[in-house]
Amino acid sequence: MAGIVMCEPREMYNILNQSNKFSRLAEPNYLCLLDCRTKREYNESHVVSAKFVDKGENDEYLLPKGVELECMKYCVVYDSNTNSLVDDTQPAIQCAQVLQEVSRLPIRILMGGYERFTALYHFFRTQKVLWLPREIDEFQPYPLEILAAGLYLGDVRQANDPNIQKDLKIKAQVNVTEEPGKLFPPGACHVFQIPVPDSCDVDIFTFFPDLCKFIDAHMSPTFSVLVFSSLGISRSATMVIAYLIYWQKKTLKEAWNHVLKCKSNIRPNRGFVKQLSLWEEQIHGTAITDISDPNY
Repeated sequence: MAGIVMCEPREMYNILNQSNKFSRLAEPNYLCLLDCRTKREYNESHVVSAKFVDKGENDEYLLPKGVELECMKYCVVYDSNTNSLVDDTQPAIQCAQVLQEVSRLPIRILMGGYERFTALYHFFRTQKVLWLPREIDEFQPYPLEILAAGLYLGDVRQANDPNIQKDLKIKAQVNVTEEPGKLFPPGACHVFQIPVPDSCDVDIFTFFPDLCKFIDAHMSPTFSVLVFSSLGISRSATMVIAYLIYWQKKTLKEAWNHVLKCKSNIRPNRGFVKQLSLWEEQIHGTAITDISDPNY
């Protein structure tokens, strides 16, 4: 059996918002998100892209039709508020026990269920049941959450979306592009501009100290900071990794893996990796991470 594990709301949020050129929700074998609350509750509101799980005559949860669980990268189940794997009478656990028999990867149970997830991310509630392929293709992901309700990593489109700024309570932006962003309304957001191209020859190291001071000054329990570049893959990812090395005293490897877990397609260029190694050496007093590893 594949097993059952808990899935934090932030992990679920980041799973929903992964993208390459388009949202990964459009990939048929990426995510199976299942709602095992009552049909009435599901119809009233559910998490975006979730399918309702029905029961058979023996009151046992049925495998979702048309879904090949053995091919799915993620299978996540939620009920109203399950918080642990201790009580196997909870609907989410009972459903996961059925699903794990056919899945090759662990079944995830959303910690705190629908109630906790939508309390944190109310903008991912919907009543929409049927999604056309075109609608999934056009789904617009939100920035990835690096630190809970505090630090986000995104791209230019997300930085220029007023709904995203409002929903995530973004009051400061780190713009790692050569173009100024749009602010909604003008002047409502503090901006730290780092006007550099995505080039191996660019000196990005000298911006690290001021970057960290800026994020420290603007990230709070009530407001968040968005770090963005053109695609959110190289320049902005480098800045977020640098901040984690500074703020959490992580090694380059630890910070890299943390960001990679949040956003699966980061790829800082080789010049940026070398400068992150110098930053690690400055913060820790010695270079710890072996950047000759092909993973960097």
